[in-house]
Amino acid sequence: MHELSISRYIAASPVKVWDVLANRQEEWWCPKPWRITMVAQERRPGGRSAMVMHGPDGEEMPQEGIFLAWEEGRRFITTDAVTSDFEPSGPFMIGIWEVAPEGDGTRYTASARHWTEEAMQNHAEMGFEAGWNACADQLQALAEAD
Repeated sequence: MHELSISRYIAASPVKVWDVLANRQEEWWCPKPWRITMVAQERRPGGRSAMVMHGPDGEEMPQEGIFLAWEEGRRFITTDAVTSDFEPSGPFMIGIWEVAPEGDGTRYTASARHWTEEAMQNHAEMGFEAGWNACADQLQALAEAD
């Protein structure tokens, strides 16, 4: 398997972490100063998953794909391999975002699975670890607030 992954403990309940993870993506999904605009989130297998990433200099990167799984309160899985009309679209990865109870808090894990070793290495060189950890920092701060 060609997978990159990050994991961390968050000192908040799984219910709280899931709420931020699933319902407040525009607040944590991209490392600041980047941000997203959510276009569609059809929370079911085969449902559309679409957003636009916005950079600080006016960059726009549309992200179009589908949900492979949506398990409320536990995990969701997306891919950009096909569009919501099931048209092939030059796959980059399968993304998996999960929460699980751990002690008094939550174990958050985010993974990216790739079709080839080369694609995985390219994602690593693009800054996977730093970028996805920055997003996790933002998610953690929101979940642990209050």
